[in-house]
Amino acid sequence: MGENTSPISVILVSSGSRGNKLLFRYPFQRNHEPHLSKTINPRSCYALPNTGDNCDDPDGDSKFSDVILATILATKSDMCGKKFELKIDNVRFVGHPTLLQHAQVSKTDPSPKREAPTMILFNVVFALRANADPSVINCLHNLSRRIAIVLQHEERRCQYLTREAKLILAIQDEVTAMSETNGGPQSPFHHILPKCKLARDLKEAYDSLCTTGVVRLHINNWLEVSFCLPHKIHCVGSNFIPPDAIEKSLKSIRPYHALLLLKDEKNLLNDLPLDCSPALVRIIKSASAVKNLQQLAQDADLALLQVFQLAAHLVYWGKAIIIYPLCENNVYMLSPNATVGLYSSLAEQFSHQFPGHDLPSVLSKFSLPVSLSELKNPLSPPGQEPHLIQMVIFMLQHRLLIQIHTYVCLLVPPNEDVASSKDEDTPFAARVGGRSLSTPNALSFGSPTSSDDMTLTSPSMDNSSAELLPGADSPVNKRATENLLASLSQIEREAILNIPAAQNQEDLKMFARLLHYFRGRHHLEEIMYNENMRRSQLLMLFDKFRSVLVVTNHEDPVISVFQSVFP
Repeated sequence: MGENTSPISVILVSSGSRGNKLLFRYPFQRNHEPHLSKTINPRSCYALPNTGDNCDDPDGDSKFSDVILATILATKSDMCGKKFELKIDNVRFVGHPTLLQHAQVSKTDPSPKREAPTMILFNVVFALRANADPSVINCLHNLSRRIAIVLQHEERRCQYLTREAKLILAIQDEVTAMSETNGGPQSPFHHILPKCKLARDLKEAYDSLCTTGVVRLHINNWLEVSFCLPHKIHCVGSNFIPPDAIEKSLKSIRPYHALLLLKDEKNLLNDLPLDCSPALVRIIKSASAVKNLQQLAQDADLALLQVFQLAAHLVYWGKAIIIYPLCENNVYMLSPNATVGLYSSLAEQFSHQFPGHDLPSVLSKFSLPVSLSELKNPLSPPGQEPHLIQMVIFMLQHRLLIQIHTYVCLLVPPNEDVASSKDEDTPFAARVGGRSLSTPNALSFGSPTSSDDMTLTSPSMDNSSAELLPGADSPVNKRATENLLASLSQIEREAILNIPAAQNQEDLKMFARLLHYFRGRHHLEEIMYNENMRRSQLLMLFDKFRSVLVVTNHEDPVISVFQSVFP
């Protein structure tokens, strides 16, 4: 993963009155090293032959000289302002060539006193392996464009790029003269780095991309360039999460979801830039694993849409993930990508944070799906309850647990008489994996979603799900119920109407009202939120119509992006 997402090098080229110039590149080019290595360390006779398309070469661009790179990367003026992408053998170059503003003005300025610019365009280029993921290529092009915009701005303001380029070219000329005197070629980049701020910024960008994936530059000690490579930040196990999957998940978050910060509040606030939005600070201070986004908006005194946007910002930068608020009915199990080593650094961190507990023992309790209410010891003192919450939060932050939700599907059996007789003797709870779905006494998790009473109202509630007119036996209600059942096939309608519970108009009305949720795409908690219903009401209805309903348990696709990766 690291090799395919990390750049091979960063290169700065320019074009101007002195022709095409390679101003700086990092890492430094190793002069003739590939040829020396082949002569000094011959390959084994058992080694596989080298192919021309070897994408695992860590120095794939070292075969190109500075003159060649300057020629192919300093494009024509009409290509400026567009994405630059060039593949040569096993190397792919990505950049955003930019035309300097004063070069455009000089074409229309007839004044002979105006001095001709020494630089017409420049290009910050990242060299990647040819088999790099397209999303990585797009991200690094975005970074190149951001750096180019800031450099263009600083050039207009104080000719920063021109000054840095003159300094670099002067050092290159000086090193060239020294090389002629000493009789051997020398690389000028080693001398440029300590004297040129722009060169150090490019080096810092390269190092950050190869390590953390988060780039924070202050060009000319003035303008900030902030960037994150999602492939480095968002990963589960050894697999990175594609940016498009993250964006798709962020577009699907709902008010009943919660924001789980991956760092403590103090460290997270220290990482924020000085000019960050005050609303972002309020979100971080108010966020809690037991508080849904609608409550978070109320506590932070912000609009719900703004909370969604700020939450998505924190998630994209790897500072938080989306979860369902912690409550006693939540069912968790061990993630397939969890690190369960006895002597891992994560186990040591867990033992240090929770004395008297070891991580493998705690994780063993989640070998099978288990609800938090089942983990609670009824004889334990009340002070142990927050301790359990904090341990679950720790395991969710480190992607050790996945949450399982209950989904319901309408499925009429081929012979409903036989199936009904079998299901009558089978408790509904047994069909949900053997665990009781009745709502026990609520733990004090601090969230209304942890109790049986659901008093939240969905802003996106479908009009078709609104309450029917009062009076279950009224002709209007019967007609409305029949209209809702009309979307079913005749066999499905007959199977539903033959169930004893369907003789009760209130039950049939509720079943018809919730019918569009019984396609396996909406979990129990989402139905509770959208329909403003209690868990006990839904479970009782599922039990009455259990002969035509099949219950399944799996992850919420919106949340599973941050918890596990499946092929």
